[in-house]
Amino acid sequence: MIPISIEAYVNKHCKNNPGEEPNQLRENLKQAVKNKKNGAICINCGQEIWAIGSAVAYQGCFSCLTGEVDSSEDYEIDEVCWS
Repeated sequence: MIPISIEAYVNKHCKNNPGEEPNQLRENLKQAVKNKKNGAICINCGQEIWAIGSAVAYQGCFSCLTGEVDSSEDYEIDEVCWS
C-alpha cells in the first residue's frame, strides 16, 4: 500500500468524485483509522480492515472490498499503513 495523509486523500478523492462531501469523508476516514488502530476486522473474512475502503463502503479488508489481492498500487492512510 502507498501511504497517504487523510487530507491528501480527501483532496484526491473529492477531485475525482466531485459529488463527495469532503467533511463527511474526512470524518469517516478518521473513524476508520481509529477503528483500525483498535483492531477492527473485516466483517467478511476477519482480516484487518482497509481504512480507506472502510470509510467509503463497509468495514472490510482490501481484498473483500475490491476483489483484488495486490494492494501495492493502492492507498492507505499513512498512520495505519503497516501492512
